Amino acid sequence: MSILLIHTGGTIGMVQTAQGFAPRTGIVEEAVADLLAKGEVTGPIEILRLDPLIDSAQATPEDWRRVAQSIHDASGKHEAFVVTHGTDTLAYTAAALCLALPGLEKPVIVTGAMLPLTVAGTDGRDNLIAALNVARTAGPGVRVQFGGQLLHGARVRKSHSQAFDAFEAATSDQPPLMPAESFGLNAVQRHKVGILSVAPGCCMALFAAAAEVCDGLVLRCFGSGTAPDTPEMRAALQAACAREVPVLAVSQCPEGGMRLGTYAAGQVLQDTGVVDGRDMSPEMAFAKMQFALSLTPDFEARRDFLATPQCGEMLAP
Repeated sequence: MSILLIHTGGTIGMVQTAQGFAPRTGIVEEAVADLLAKGEVTGPIEILRLDPLIDSAQATPEDWRRVAQSIHDASGKHEAFVVTHGTDTLAYTAAALCLALPGLEKPVIVTGAMLPLTVAGTDGRDNLIAALNVARTAGPGVRVQFGGQLLHGARVRKSHSQAFDAFEAATSDQPPLMPAESFGLNAVQRHKVGILSVAPGCCMALFAAAAEVCDGLVLRCFGSGTAPDTPEMRAALQAACAREVPVLAVSQCPEGGMRLGTYAAGQVLQDTGVVDGRDMSPEMAFAKMQFALSLTPDFEARRDFLATPQCGEMLAP
């Protein structure tokens, strides 16, 4: 089985510099060659480096598109794919790949490290071995191999800033891919998507400004779907609706998700056409909004796309 390893940058391929850890070419390549030589993984493994290598904090939807395009272009040559990525935005990229590759027929495994391969005690070596080996046995779809866990790519989130098992994901009966009659590529474009969190007495001027300048909004609500029902909040959400700016609501709680209509305090969201994101992660909500805005110009079609489970990212209504 031929594997294509797509190296995007991130901690796994960094070295210590005077300014802190920074990407350097050749590190992942040398590690893979060593693993092959010692028989800890088997080939053939081809490596594609997406230059310039970046710290994932610098990642944008254009980078999601580069990775997805690379997988799509190489699908006839390789049976599996591994993507090495920085941990800060790894969950966003995994979510995006689930939406970018409809009809995916092969495994895509995303991995990275909390400590570089160049540092003693690194977790990068174990993660790389596990990702390359599980790519040979996993079913079609996008998954994250990290800290000894194989996680659903549409559900994953970074839950710890330092621990080696830094990621977690809710389970889903649906595999982490978009069903389609044939393998394709959804080309995402970067849109002005704002993420707003409600808080007691928060500055509503931010919500009003976002409603006027953003193309889409992700609203992080209290608990199961409540928000301050103030004249300012209603005005901001009504302004967004009038401009045909889709608004997707998710919970600030890492577990349990949204249930709009549970409390009267959530009525402002229902009255203004906010889409219930149910138990979707904020990372997926942001990625899904970018795809909704990219795939169709129609406002209602965008809202339908956001409200409908696409790749196991949310519970069905």
